[in-house]
Amino acid sequence: MSWVRKTVASTIGAKFIVALTGIVLVGFVIGHMLGNLQIFLGQDALNNYAQMLHNTPALLWSARLVLILSFFAHIGFTIKLTRQNRLARPQTYAYQQSIQAPTSSRTMIFSGLLVLSFVIYHLLHFTLGVTHPEHKSLVDSMGRPDVYSMVVLGFQNIWVSLSYIVAIILLGLHLSHGVSSLWQTLGLNHVKYNTFIKASGPVLALTLVAGNLSMPVAVLLGFLSLPLGVV
Repeated sequence: MSWVRKTVASTIGAKFIVALTGIVLVGFVIGHMLGNLQIFLGQDALNNYAQMLHNTPALLWSARLVLILSFFAHIGFTIKLTRQNRLARPQTYAYQQSIQAPTSSRTMIFSGLLVLSFVIYHLLHFTLGVTHPEHKSLVDSMGRPDVYSMVVLGFQNIWVSLSYIVAIILLGLHLSHGVSSLWQTLGLNHVKYNTFIKASGPVLALTLVAGNLSMPVAVLLGFLSLPLGVV
């Protein structure tokens, strides 16, 4: 197991872990968005999707465990690399390198930590029902947890919607640079693919931002409203 410790301790190993956990997290963000977009299909579609997830607890909790481990490994090794880069960077070139670096790359650690803060709040709100416990008791006409109404009620609160919008934009900035970088970290850096590699981050980021922001915006504009009987 010594080779594992050496690999993890090395800069290259840390970059690979950040890249691989990044792929896991990006996959989750895409799947999470596609699932949540079923809100536009109506109450029954979204509640049926949520019920399906809860009917497979082994799969659900296995996925959650992988995501939690990936999340903290991603953040931990990103912080480690950031510290190593600062210690290794010659002070005389600090200003010049900062000017050359894209804004998104220089703010990766901060946007990541801010997104983490929102994820914690998001879980307390929608998953654990700590911040709005009255929403967790909602059920639809079929006796299923009324996730549709819970989401609409949440986004009707302007402060919840604004925090969600800010977090998603920060996530987009994080992914715009991060996705393009992870391909290069995994060795996919070739003149034939560089155009695609550079474009993949911004394109994916814009897609995810647009998809996720469509939900709070639709609620705030009244395109998504509560079912009859839900107050």
